[in-house]
Amino acid sequence: MSSDQREPVKTICPYCGVGCGIKVQPGEEPGDVQFMPWGDAPVNEGRICIKGGAATEVVDHEDRLTDPLIKEDGEFREASWEEAYEYIVGELERIRDEYGPDAMGFFGSSKVMNEENYLLQKLARRYGTNNVDNCTRMCHASTVWALRTSLGAGAMTNSMRDLREEADVFWIQGANPGEQHPIANSQYFRQAVLEGATVIQVDPHANKTTRSFQIDDTDRHQHLQLNPGTDIPLLNIVLKTILEHHEVNPEDGWIDEEFIEERTEGFDHLKGTLEEFDKEAAAEECGVPLEEIELAAEKYATADNAAIFTGMGMSQHTCGVDNVQNEINLALITGNLGRPGTGVNPLRGQNNVQGTCDVGAMPNVLPGYQLVDDDEARESVEEVWGFEIPAEPGLTNVEISYEAGDSIKGLYVMGENPVMSEPDANAVAERLKELEFTVVQDIFMTETADYADVILPATTWAERGGTVTNTDRRVQRMRGVGKVHENTKHDREILSEIGTRLFGSEERSSSESRTESGGKFDFEDPEEIFEELRQVCPSYHGMTYDLLGEEGLHWPCYEPGDEGDPFLYEHEFDTESGRGHIEGVDHQPPAETPDDEYPLILTTARLEEHYNTGTMSTRSPTLNRQTPENFVDVHPADAERYGIEDGESVQLRSRRGEITLEAQVTEDTKEGVVWTTPHFAAASANKLTNHVLDERAKIPEYKAAAAEIDVDIEPLDETADPAADDD
Repeated sequence: MSSDQREPVKTICPYCGVGCGIKVQPGEEPGDVQFMPWGDAPVNEGRICIKGGAATEVVDHEDRLTDPLIKEDGEFREASWEEAYEYIVGELERIRDEYGPDAMGFFGSSKVMNEENYLLQKLARRYGTNNVDNCTRMCHASTVWALRTSLGAGAMTNSMRDLREEADVFWIQGANPGEQHPIANSQYFRQAVLEGATVIQVDPHANKTTRSFQIDDTDRHQHLQLNPGTDIPLLNIVLKTILEHHEVNPEDGWIDEEFIEERTEGFDHLKGTLEEFDKEAAAEECGVPLEEIELAAEKYATADNAAIFTGMGMSQHTCGVDNVQNEINLALITGNLGRPGTGVNPLRGQNNVQGTCDVGAMPNVLPGYQLVDDDEARESVEEVWGFEIPAEPGLTNVEISYEAGDSIKGLYVMGENPVMSEPDANAVAERLKELEFTVVQDIFMTETADYADVILPATTWAERGGTVTNTDRRVQRMRGVGKVHENTKHDREILSEIGTRLFGSEERSSSESRTESGGKFDFEDPEEIFEELRQVCPSYHGMTYDLLGEEGLHWPCYEPGDEGDPFLYEHEFDTESGRGHIEGVDHQPPAETPDDEYPLILTTARLEEHYNTGTMSTRSPTLNRQTPENFVDVHPADAERYGIEDGESVQLRSRRGEITLEAQVTEDTKEGVVWTTPHFAAASANKLTNHVLDERAKIPEYKAAAAEIDVDIEPLDETADPAADDD
């Protein structure tokens, strides 16, 4: 490799949704890649968290998949790409011919580029089904639903930069940016706190966010440590407190009457919902003193600019849509939308989960969140693609998994690991066995890949180019340093080949009315794919690779030359009426509550050192040294009642399964609440979580399940997670 080819490449960190810029330095050998800081990167300004600094450690890991694999007699053998392609295309055609196109499911991935997810959802729809989804179903589907329905777009309303510069109050509910979005927390939120901003955090678990601001003992900090699943009653207390104060002291401006009158609808419904609401009883149910909640309401309502941050602690409930709707209610009645330093801002967990949704890898929307059952929107996309799109929404990924072996006969999985990520994981694994055909496209042999018939070795984030979209809607370019393993292929190359083999010759002879690119799949590079994406995704239409440059652009960017909007809804909301939708909601308890058999509440969350299902992070020596195995937080009162010593091995179980892990005795969690993580295969929290869904967004209730602890068990081995042995 020449010295010119060894120049550092500017790209984007593959972990969380903040979108930090980093450099990758290629060495003389293909697998010799090193992390380097990018000092003037637009989002992180050179700072990086522990995961970003360790990201290159997995690029040439010894566990990398390097050749296609086909299962024969229960064992995998190496195969050529030609054999793998022929097998896949033959099975896709057979399933469609025997059962119809809706017998297949397609899983996109928040860990791959916009261009690749765009190709996957286009492939699914050309195949004839809307059964395509991605991991947002497990994290923010309810947030996307509520924001899109009530405001217009399923994304952060504001940019991190304007929040840092203008927000006076940060209302952080069900989110832990100190742990899960460290650079956003340190570079943006903490900087605002240093300038005098107030922080109100609503979470059942004390965490790094509450400590990172170092204002714990001041009047600018509150932690409302509520019981899991009581977010609606807590917010209803806040809303009623604001309404009551306004009735007595309208001159104080706790409610923005002009904003409500001119820009919202549904305010009377909210007032009617809260008319008989009992604040005292609700506070008792939340487990938080009423006066503390009322004080938080005053701080939010009296701020010049108050911003809400929401996370999976809000979305991952059977009432997830209603949870987020109540946050929207709070922002709308106080006029905290449509200007810098305000809004309702979901913090997205994975580096391209926002973009994966933007480009249409969901069963109910096309690129740009155009509804598949909207005839006009569907026809506009069909005009570009040159084929008909199914008019009815498809199944979500959780629904696809639960139909495996019944109405679903085949599954195409790109970069996802549902055996680890979906709730009631033991049952998911059993159902995957019932599929007639499964293909998995990934960089490692995941828990899901074990059940595949064909495994395709993909390249890592550092080896290829494309675009990703971060949590505040900034579309950025990733750039690769070249392949590490010769026989791996980029995800877009694989999808292009399969799509061309399935439909290529048929498409070249179809209607002359389509655009030049039309329904084709044989794209030469990611930029060519992006150019087609622009034609069918209005919010990306004004972007080009050249215009994205190194800074990126915030969507919506409707025409070339648009600079993108750092905050949304300055003049009107993107709803049918142009108004923000207010709607009162009532408390809905979790589907499972403690009883005699399972007297504890189990809730889950992520760690700073690890990521999602652990496919990458548990293979990183640096990250594993920090946290090598799973653990469960237990309150001291519960530990005393059960006879649990700090550091002791315990068995945590629910109605769906059991895991063995180490107990940490801590007051970070509430009495009666146990807390653990989903990252470790050896003790996966999702063997315990409940598969019950929010009826609208179809998101599972990860954040509350009935559980029990057993103490008299065999102790853990030194290393609980097999991936940790890769050190």
